[in-house]
Amino acid sequence: MVSTTGSKTRNPYLELLRPEIADMDFALPAASALLASYLATSGFPPLIPFIIAVIGGYAAITSSYVYNDCCDVDIDQINLPDRPLASAQVSQKQGLTYAFVLFLIAGAAAFYLNPESFLVLVIAVLTISIYSKMAKRLTFLSFVPVGIAYGLVPVGIWLAFDPAGILRGSDGVILPLPGIFFFIMMCVADWGFTLSGVSRDVEGDRAKGAPTFPVTFGVPATSKFVFACWLVGVLSSFAIGITAGLGPIFFTGAILSGLWMLSQAFDFVKNPLPERGGRLFLQGSRYRGFMFGSLIVDVVLSIMFTSYAGIL
Repeated sequence: MVSTTGSKTRNPYLELLRPEIADMDFALPAASALLASYLATSGFPPLIPFIIAVIGGYAAITSSYVYNDCCDVDIDQINLPDRPLASAQVSQKQGLTYAFVLFLIAGAAAFYLNPESFLVLVIAVLTISIYSKMAKRLTFLSFVPVGIAYGLVPVGIWLAFDPAGILRGSDGVILPLPGIFFFIMMCVADWGFTLSGVSRDVEGDRAKGAPTFPVTFGVPATSKFVFACWLVGVLSSFAIGITAGLGPIFFTGAILSGLWMLSQAFDFVKNPLPERGGRLFLQGSRYRGFMFGSLIVDVVLSIMFTSYAGIL
């Protein structure tokens, strides 16, 4: 989890939410909820639970951003001195309070939707907290818990609309194949997503003694690993479509955006520079936003077509 630049807002509290990558942060819970409901009921999710899930998912994701900034103030003062906490626009105490409020919003939403979702949220928060508080300063494998935590986001949303039957429900399936591939896609692709941003921050991490992957192995080696992660992520997105029986709109969007994303990741391999990693980080958000958008449109049109055919 890294800080970002490029936002246009001057509100420091809004800036902490990473508005420049908000497209993927809203699209992820929306796509997860729609796909889970579609496969479980062949219909749309109930409107109020859907809205709660999207808001809760967004709050869960952004709470981790804010907490990460609270833990990385010293590093951000070197890499991104204009960030709200690094520039003292927001104090560390205010940042921690803000992160906790966002967690409470996410927790209330998850518990309302399904206790199973709340359990997944707690596991995800504990996992990402390990990264922000300890792992980044201890091991080059610190990116691993970031991907796991981010991969758990669609799992928690999924269980809100298709319960596993452990705490509520009894369909006998903990998570269907599309949900499993959703987790794999988010987890592994997020390793590439995170490490591309960490590559941009290599000098600050080195100065503060954080043994991140780029600090330990260099940006060129990191760029190759990032490409491999994105390749697995793109292939996993195809697996989601195949196992969920999605239509041509999704596959067109997934293929076009996937090829574009892989071309950008390959360009990072050819130009393994910290600033290129920073650009790839933002491009990863655009890819996810577009791919999830294709999934949302495909599912919405499929449900509408099925309903219309049923009326006829």
